Parts: sequence; structure tokens; C-alpha cells
Amino acid sequence: MIETSILSSGIRLVTETMADVRSVAMAYWVGSGSRDEPDELAGASHFLEHLLFKGTATRPAAAIAEALDEVGGDCNAFTTKEYTTFYVRLLADHLPLGLDILSDIMWEAALRPTDVDAERMVILDEILMHADEPADLAAEQWQQSLFPGHPLGRDTLGTSETIAALGAGDIRGFFEQHYRPGNMVVSVAGDCTHDAVAADLERRFSGSPGGNAPGRAAPGPEARPLRVIRRPTEQAHVVYGVRSVSRTDERRWPLAVLNHVLGGGLSSRLFQKVREERGLAYSVWSERAAFQDAGSLGVYVGTAPEHVDEVLQIVTAELELLAERGITDRELAIAKGNLRAEILLSGEDSGARMSRIGAALLLHGEVRTTDEILARVETVGPADVLAEARELMQAPRTLSAVGPFDESAFEGHLSAVAAR
Repeated sequence: MIETSILSSGIRLVTETMADVRSVAMAYWVGSGSRDEPDELAGASHFLEHLLFKGTATRPAAAIAEALDEVGGDCNAFTTKEYTTFYVRLLADHLPLGLDILSDIMWEAALRPTDVDAERMVILDEILMHADEPADLAAEQWQQSLFPGHPLGRDTLGTSETIAALGAGDIRGFFEQHYRPGNMVVSVAGDCTHDAVAADLERRFSGSPGGNAPGRAAPGPEARPLRVIRRPTEQAHVVYGVRSVSRTDERRWPLAVLNHVLGGGLSSRLFQKVREERGLAYSVWSERAAFQDAGSLGVYVGTAPEHVDEVLQIVTAELELLAERGITDRELAIAKGNLRAEILLSGEDSGARMSRIGAALLLHGEVRTTDEILARVETVGPADVLAEARELMQAPRTLSAVGPFDESAFEGHLSAVAAR
């Protein structure tokens, strides 16, 4: 059973009782991410992800680790472009401990200058690690080209320059502005009851009241057609795609079907034609992302440099074929079956349930049942997918590549991209 309420502090609470499990998972969802940072504070959200588990005034980091290890629990956090999440999963008997730790780090975070300096070095190493990964670099540059000059185009890690410049005062200022109850959701799933969790959270709240979701400006229509980074790699890493719809747009449902048909599974057109039939790549897939006011659909390929041109021709041809003829009834059935299984299998444990209901309430303001979501997927027809494919083909295309070549290697494809 799923229940929601708004606590007196302003926190939105959502719980799902699972009578057949003995675990519980819980999380604080903060409705701010990397897109909500001023340019000079780029990376602040991810910095806080590192810092909050470093301890509070009364609970050192080692004490948090020992308390969770003693009961076999685990904790972690992650940062996205639009929210940051801190979670704990443990046996249901220790639910109060999980709420204690999460509430303590959220309302009594130490944010010591010494911890800031220590984590700064860790994050700078993380940035260097990502820069050394050609696939990560290609994806990062593609996002920047897709949303040029907009925070959605920035990497969540920030840059070496901004991380080096961020001080403890900057971090605390961002924390005090964004980490407020009016900008938070708490989700709990497993062997729990809504009223008991609500009462426990009310007792543990010691933060400042108020707060709101951050104001956001949508990205403009501009996109940079091509970005190539020359590296002496053995493999070329290419990302090619377009802007698409936001997370609340009803067209996201046919887009999900289109994505699976294009490159979302083993039977997808790109996997079959690029890898299985021609052996041109080991890794090839498509992926969609959806934000509050924008989205993207990208194709990711790792291939030998001499095969890049042929692979891009296949990708372009498949996109154009989708816009011209749509998908077959068989492809529609396979995509729907896959999406149905993905939805159902993703809810098999308390951690997955906690993530689903928390993200739904934070990002959509409501939590649909699994049956409601499945019913909406089932309504998608071939005409819906064809219409979405045709709209995508009218959007500017963006290509990013990392490998032993420069922009001249893509002149033919650049002409096709720029013509859109």
C-alpha cells in the first residue's frame, strides 16, 4: 500500500508497505541538482553528496559507518542534474537507526572546512578519472553541445576550476538555500507503516522551516552540431542524437517504445544491424533522458575509427526509416513486453520500491500505481511512435566524438546534421 502526506515541517512523505519483506529502505530526496547551481558553484550538489556522510556535530563519520556495519546496513548518495538523493537500506528492526542517521546528516551536517578540503581532492581525482575515460568524455561533450551555455549541459561533477575554488562557506550557503523541507521528499519502502514513519520524522526534524523548489529557465533552441576531441585511442567513441520531450510530456510514452526499437535491447535495430549482422561495434545502444523542461535521445557507439563513417550512416538511415515508415506490429509488441518486464522487475525489492515512489513524488507530484503505468504504456500505438519519430527528425542533431581524428573526418555527416 502506498500512502503520502505532508508533514508539519513541509516535507512530503511517501511510504509503501511491503508485508512480505523484512527490510526497509529510506531516502531523503532534495529537489536540487547541478542545473540549479550558479556557474561559479558548479559541482556544489555533488560536493554535498560527498560531505553529508562525513559526519555531524555529534556523530562522526566513523560512528555512522560503525552503526550501519553493526546491523548489516548500507548507505550511499547520488547526484543528478535535477535532484540529489541520500539513502539507507537495512533490516526493518533497525528502521529508527536509519531515520536517525539520515535526519542527523540532513539537519545537523558538520560541513567542516577540513572535510571540504579532504573531499575536494577526492572530487578532483574523480574529474580526472572521467576525463581519462573516452566514452564518458564523449557523452559529457554531447550534453554540452545539446544544451550549449545552459546548466543542463554541464557535468554534475563541476570542473576542476570550480571545485578548486569552492570554499566551506560557499558549500554551506548552497546547502542552507536548497536543503530545506519545502524542497524535499522522504520515501520509505518495506516493512513499515506510514503513521509510524511520519511520527518518527516529525520528532527528528530540527532544520529551518520553509524552502521551495528552485526556479529554472528552460534551455534555448540552439544546439552545437559537432564536437570532436582528438585522442590517440584504439577505439572511437561516438554519441549522436537529438533533443526530445520533457518528463511530463505525454509523448514520452511513444518515445520509450521508439527508443527500445531503435537501440534499447538485443533485438533493437541498431544492435542487430551494427553488431550482429556487420560486426562493426561491441557496444551500441540508444538512451533517453528527460528533465523538467527538456529531454534527449542519444545513440552511443564504441567502434574502430575506420568504421565510424559506416556506423553513422546506419544510425542516420534507421532514424530516417523510423520517421518514414514507423515500426512494425512485431516491434511494438516486443517493446511493450520489454517495458512491462522492466517496470515489474524493477520493483522486486524494498530499495527499488523506495526509489520509484520517491522519484515519482518529487518529479511528478504524484505516485501512480504500477498498473496505471502499465496501462498507459499499453495505449501506445504505431501511429504514436511514427508521429514522435517525425518530430525527432525535425530537431537539430548533435554529434560528439572522441578518437584519433579531427572534425574534418565528419564533414559529410556535419552537412546532414547542420541541414536539420
